[in-house]
Amino acid sequence: MEYDERLARFRQGHLNPFDRGEENGHAHNGKQCSNIHRERVRGSFVASDIEQLKQAIEECKRLILELPEHSERQKDTVAKLIHLRLKLQELKDPEEDEPNLRVLLEHRFSKEKSKSVKQTCDKCSAIIWGLIQTWYTCTGCYYRCHSKCMNLITKPCVRSKVSHQSEYELNICPEIGLDKQDYRCAECRTPISLRGVPSEARQCDYTGQYYCSSCHWNDSAVIPARVIHNWEFEPHKVCRSSMRYLTLMISRPVLKLREINPLLFNFVEELVEIRKLRQDILLMKPYFITCKEAMEARLLLQLQDRQHFVENDDMYSLQDLIDISSGRLSCSLTEIHTTFAKHIKLDCERCQAKGFVCELCKEGDVLFPFDSHTSVCHDCSAVFHRDCYYDNSTTCPRCARMTERKHDAPNDSPEPGS
Repeated sequence: MEYDERLARFRQGHLNPFDRGEENGHAHNGKQCSNIHRERVRGSFVASDIEQLKQAIEECKRLILELPEHSERQKDTVAKLIHLRLKLQELKDPEEDEPNLRVLLEHRFSKEKSKSVKQTCDKCSAIIWGLIQTWYTCTGCYYRCHSKCMNLITKPCVRSKVSHQSEYELNICPEIGLDKQDYRCAECRTPISLRGVPSEARQCDYTGQYYCSSCHWNDSAVIPARVIHNWEFEPHKVCRSSMRYLTLMISRPVLKLREINPLLFNFVEELVEIRKLRQDILLMKPYFITCKEAMEARLLLQLQDRQHFVENDDMYSLQDLIDISSGRLSCSLTEIHTTFAKHIKLDCERCQAKGFVCELCKEGDVLFPFDSHTSVCHDCSAVFHRDCYYDNSTTCPRCARMTERKHDAPNDSPEPGS
């Protein structure tokens, strides 16, 4: 508590950082440091003069080297040095002068208020000390940086690329070679080499290009191209910009597997299972949007995190594929499918009334298009037992009735010349 009170008083400029040594009766070295600055500080430390702070810091650093190692006097002087540096940083980086929102290269930077969480600046790669430094986070791509690094940013917000492009690189690590990059970082153009002189060249497995250590922090991510072509989910090293792009894209349904790699369904049984569940849910959707009870219960909102599941059955997000591989999606989607089917077939009389009776055998229970043992006519959407439908050599009875009604309907077209 005593330390916190002294630190608070010091930041307010009411405490001489060298008074403590005198109060404790420290030996000659501690008093010497105090005497050197006595004329300068005189009771309360004047914190407005940056040059005075710098000189006091240098004197403390010199004194720390002269004092006995691990002695109490040396520890006291180190604490005083920390106090001085905190005050100097506050003067160099005044928080009250910084706006709460800044817009730069399509980034929308919001000033952070957290003082305890330690972050790393995406621009200079240095630690952000939230207690004494002002820092910002882009609300679009979560780019973090010091206030002093804002004007050095050259990379546009990745969120704009996601909004305008929204597609993955589907070639596995499309390397062009370091010589084609003129031995420079693909992002900041810093000179790089494979030998690490002047800076280490690090390859991004997503773009295939090489980056410097400031733009490539050896982050790891699942690569979409490797998933689609090899069903491989092992994370690979990617640069910072690719990491942010993949993070923003991971839940977007932009992968049409039937067109990109249709053979994947022949080798991955889980994909076939998920596709069938999605097709059934699409067949259930018309029941829900015309059912008052289903709308009040908001059954379709159970899929609000995967809205594309109630819109189509062929688009997937990278997160969908990751969850299919781990088995999580199969469990959750099967549970939702069961809930939906229970409402239609058991709980709701209105939905039950929309069922079908097999017109080929006229036997059995009420049928629904999502039942596993049924087949649906592609022309009129009538539902039949699968065995009855494929054994039937004639046309669909419902289609035949509809065709007959069209022929029997009176011709309302006007006579020629009338």
